[in-house]
Amino acid sequence: MTETAPDVIGEALLRAFADRGYDARLPEFTTVSVRLPDGSTATADITAWREHAGRGGPDVLPRAAADYADQAARAFERSAGQVQADTSANLRVRLYTDDALGGMRDALVTRPLAPGLVETVVVDYPDSIMPLERARLGGLSEDEVFGTALAQSLEEQHYTSTDTVQGVPVTHVGGEHLFVGAHAHVLRRHAERAPYGALVSFPLPEYVLVHVIGDVHLFAAMETVQDLSQRLFDSGEKALSPQVYWWRPGPYEELPEAAALRGGQVPDLRPVGIKVDHQEKSVAFQTTDTDRLAELWLNDHA
Repeated sequence: MTETAPDVIGEALLRAFADRGYDARLPEFTTVSVRLPDGSTATADITAWREHAGRGGPDVLPRAAADYADQAARAFERSAGQVQADTSANLRVRLYTDDALGGMRDALVTRPLAPGLVETVVVDYPDSIMPLERARLGGLSEDEVFGTALAQSLEEQHYTSTDTVQGVPVTHVGGEHLFVGAHAHVLRRHAERAPYGALVSFPLPEYVLVHVIGDVHLFAAMETVQDLSQRLFDSGEKALSPQVYWWRPGPYEELPEAAALRGGQVPDLRPVGIKVDHQEKSVAFQTTDTDRLAELWLNDHA
């Protein structure tokens, strides 16, 4: 039986927290969870820190762990209690897969976005990104906090570009941060006229792909977006999901944008997919919503 290699970096970090009087654990390889003096628990994503600590070697690891523990402790103290004004300015929304948050999910300000995806309010500190716990909401409602976090995520610097890939126009929404997924809430900005909706995917936290369904053949468009999404998912760090969704504009998009962000609703995103056998010239639908989309589109493009 093969023994699991010791987590030297993780153990060094836990010792550093213990030296400062904090009970810490690692519920996930990339997450540290720390019990605070008031009995609550704070969590932080340590993916970037692990990479940094691993480059330094064993001689500098204790110092790197101590520095991180000091910075995290200060951040935890800043976020103690309810969401204060300085914390509110740092609220953002980050997407995760359903299973990424593990047992912590129920304690966090999180909600389903689409099948397989959840969106979570996080606090974006200079030295860490920490999911916001429900216990820290104070007198604020979750909808209000989500609205603030979404609006501030959308204000983050980003770009949009549209390229034609194998005859299929695809819009890329990207940025050098982990909050680009918030653009799921403002797809009208990227697909103003979309009578059939759009194909949308979230392969990485830094990217959203959008194809407005129109005159380009639906199967060609779906196959192209699937391939692009899978390639980005396979090549990037902290990959999110290669799943393609059918965005159906509806009641959410009929609201004024500011009201939609704070209203507690989410856009209508349904998993779709096809499997194409070019040799047999056949197409297999992967979900029931793919059937519905194909029927809708083919009725007008027979």
